[in-house]
Amino acid sequence: MAGRPRAVSTSTTSGGALRFDPWRHRLAVATAAATLALIFVGGLVTSTGSGLAVPDWPLSYGMLMPPMVGGVFYEHGHRMVAGFVGFLTLVLAVWTARAEARPGVRRLAWAALAAVVAQGVLGGLTVIFLLPTAVSVAHACLAQTFFCIVIALAYVTSREWREAAEPAPDDAGLRGAALAATLVVYAQLLLGAVMRHIGAGLAIPDFPLAFGRLLPPLTTAPVAVHFAHRLGALVVLLAASRLLVRARRAGDPRLTRLATALAVLVLVQMGLGAATVLTTKAVTPTTLHVATGAAILGGAWLATLRAYRLLRPAPAPLPTPAPQPVTQP
Repeated sequence: MAGRPRAVSTSTTSGGALRFDPWRHRLAVATAAATLALIFVGGLVTSTGSGLAVPDWPLSYGMLMPPMVGGVFYEHGHRMVAGFVGFLTLVLAVWTARAEARPGVRRLAWAALAAVVAQGVLGGLTVIFLLPTAVSVAHACLAQTFFCIVIALAYVTSREWREAAEPAPDDAGLRGAALAATLVVYAQLLLGAVMRHIGAGLAIPDFPLAFGRLLPPLTTAPVAVHFAHRLGALVVLLAASRLLVRARRAGDPRLTRLATALAVLVLVQMGLGAATVLTTKAVTPTTLHVATGAAILGGAWLATLRAYRLLRPAPAPLPTPAPQPVTQP
C-alpha cells in the first residue's frame, strides 16, 4: 500500500532555486513595521507614567475592553497593539513552517513566535510585580531582540536575498563595521532601558554639560548610568560614521544609502536625547527617542544582514616572498 504523498514546498522552483513569495515577504515587513509601532506605544506608556494604570493582567480591570480614559488609554492600547503583533507573528510562523524549504528560516519564524510570547509574559510580570527594574529592562531588551528577528525574516524572504549574485569580496571591511555598529547600538539601548527604568532620565538635568561640567561627580548610580548613556551616544556616532565611510568605500548604493540613513538617524537621535533633558522629559521627544533608537538598531541590523549576504570575506593578502640571496658568479 502506497504511503501518503508528501507535501511539496512552494518556496523553491523545480530547479531548486529559491522562489520569491511576495505575500509572505510583505507580511514579514508589515510585522516589522507593527513591531516598531509597538515599541513607540510602549515608549508612550513609560513616558506618560501609565505602566500601572491597569493593575491586573491578562485582563484589564477584569474586562477585555475597559474604558479608555487617562493612563488606561496608553496601557491598554499598548496591550491591544501587542496582541495585533502577536497575531501577525503567529500567522507568519505557521505560514513559514508550511511553505518554507529552508530549515533555518523555519526555525527563525518559530523563534519569533517564542519571543513574542515571552515578551507578552514579561509584560504581564511587570504589572503583577509592580514594575521591577530587572523585568522591565528585560521586557525592553526582548522587544529589540524580537524586532531584529522579524527584520531578519523580512530580509531572508525578500527578492534581494533570492536574487543576490555571487558575493563580492569585502575589501572595505564593511561586514565587520556593520556588525560592530549593531552590537554598539544594542548595548546603548540596553543602557538606555536601565536609565529609563531606574528613573535616571533627569539625573543630569542640563545639556550639553553635566552639572555645568564636562565630567559630573559620579557619586550615585543614576548619575553614572545617565552619563554612561551620553558617552554611549558618542560611541554610536563613531560606529555609524565608520560604517558610512566603509559603505562609501565599498561603492554599493544599497549599502551606502542605508548607512547614510543610519548616520542621519543617529544625529536626530542625539537631538531627541538633548530635547528629552531640556524639556524635562516631555512626552513627545522622550517617546520619539525610544522609537528612533529602535529604528537605528533595525537599520544597523539590516545593514549587517545585507553586508553578509552581498559580500564575502576579503582574501588574505599573499605572503611577500623572502628575498633571494644574490650569488656571485
